[in-house]
Amino acid sequence: MDHVTQQTDTTTFYERVGGHETFRRLVHEFYLGVAGDPPLREIYPEEDLGPAEDRLRLFLEQYWGGPSTYQETRGHPRLRMRHVPYRVTPTQRDRWLRHMHAAIDSIGDRLSASDELMMRDYMDRAAEAMVNALEE
Repeated sequence: MDHVTQQTDTTTFYERVGGHETFRRLVHEFYLGVAGDPPLREIYPEEDLGPAEDRLRLFLEQYWGGPSTYQETRGHPRLRMRHVPYRVTPTQRDRWLRHMHAAIDSIGDRLSASDELMMRDYMDRAAEAMVNALEE
């Protein structure tokens, strides 16, 4: 798993931006957006978004250099494979990104300009990689 670190020391991105509390806030804000977006909500089969919220938070914490709890509890992320059962169109990608970018806005006080850019870039690339269907 990649760990994003500063060039000048061994502080991880995760530590630099505030650790668990920052990622908890980010993912919670994101899922508040998902819950209020019926077309996007359709690709989340669980009635309760809590487990999805936990999984995304654990994944992002691990990706950005935090604890490896995601891999210890769920195995290798295999993001594309885990999303194959869901029809992810460019429109769904855009809806997902709208909520994720709003969630990033909500933690902006914890991010330097370069950290914010890095996070937005990663989210854009990850969302694009999940697209597996064309529009109707």
